[in-house]
Amino acid sequence: MAEAIAAYLHYLSIFLLFALLTLEHQLFKLPLDLARAHSLIRIDIAYALSAGLVLASGAARLVWYGKGPAYYLHNSLFHAKLGLFILIALLSVLPTWVFLNWRNDLQAGQVPQVSARLGTLVIMTMRLELLLLLVLPLLATLMARGFGVIG
Repeated sequence: MAEAIAAYLHYLSIFLLFALLTLEHQLFKLPLDLARAHSLIRIDIAYALSAGLVLASGAARLVWYGKGPAYYLHNSLFHAKLGLFILIALLSVLPTWVFLNWRNDLQAGQVPQVSARLGTLVIMTMRLELLLLLVLPLLATLMARGFGVIG
């Protein structure tokens, strides 16, 4: 039963992660308004928390459930999946940094100003994150079917 709950939490957190990033992408439109700026900050925090839940539930499945650490640690697709997840996390730093820089403006009741160039960069970064997130289930599916085993 615990294995099923861990798998469920892992899948649910992945869906939540994708949904939050999609929502963030939809809300980030220039020019901003106060309500959307506040929402983007809250959604970005929830996105980070869901990424942590994906990582924690995945680690639980690696250590205690599934096929065991030996299988995963000797699978090239697992390493690719983990590396891709880390790359997505690194990409998410840019939007988070932009949103966190809005705090002073928002506390003063002012709409944050974002240049067109930076806005485009944030949008393209989110789109790349979404694209890369779509590759993770493919890697997981292949890995679960025995592909990627080293040696």
